[in-house]
Amino acid sequence: MLFIELFMKEFKNMNNSVGIVGRIHSFETLGAVDGPGIRFILFMQGCHLKCKYCHNRDTWDLHGGKIYTVDEIYEKIMKYKNYFIASNGGVTASGGEPLLQIDFLIELFTKLKSSGISTAIDTSGMIDITEKAKKLIDLTDLFLVDIKCINDEICKDLVGHSNKQELEFIKYLNSIGKEIWIRQVVVPTITDKKEDLYKLRDFINSINNITRVDLLPYHDLGKFKWLNLNEKYDLENIRPATSEDVERVKKILGSEI
Repeated sequence: MLFIELFMKEFKNMNNSVGIVGRIHSFETLGAVDGPGIRFILFMQGCHLKCKYCHNRDTWDLHGGKIYTVDEIYEKIMKYKNYFIASNGGVTASGGEPLLQIDFLIELFTKLKSSGISTAIDTSGMIDITEKAKKLIDLTDLFLVDIKCINDEICKDLVGHSNKQELEFIKYLNSIGKEIWIRQVVVPTITDKKEDLYKLRDFINSINNITRVDLLPYHDLGKFKWLNLNEKYDLENIRPATSEDVERVKKILGSEI
């Protein structure tokens, strides 16, 4: 994790000179799937995971993207406030991994909450729950957490990281009453093993504040981004998930999904 520490140090130095800044990959101004209502989606730059199915491979670089101040992003967001209010929507920070830029999101979400705008974070949850993390969590209304794979060995191979942090992250959110949406990418022969899905079902059923579970079919539409970066696409021989694959997973996890 040394490279993440260096990334944080760089931002601390930059923040001291120009105020709080963030590295941003891109925006979606009228998003409809990353939280309730119409939402402004802020795709943060940088990720410490190595998800083999990632369709945004270009967001990984911790030094990529474009630098913005909190005020610059806030002004962009406020242009769409009427859409948020009318649809019970708001702002979702996604990525990349947004929780790598906690200072930026604390200041941005503080401004958004003071303006009556709902906040959400789409995250892997694979971070330490520090005091700063708790402060940001308090400012966030909804968490969309992608459980990479409930089988820890498969998770390590698939994303380069144990699932222990993300499961503890979900448990912590539940303990303080935060609303949670769970996301699971259905990757044929990898994340859809029956015995693992039963474990995932048991875990989901143990968490009181999960209000929605989204099953996302694996696809390779982002493969070209890997190739453009001269990177090997490890899931070359894995077929995209079909509607039948998703339905089979849904039946195992439960009809309420």
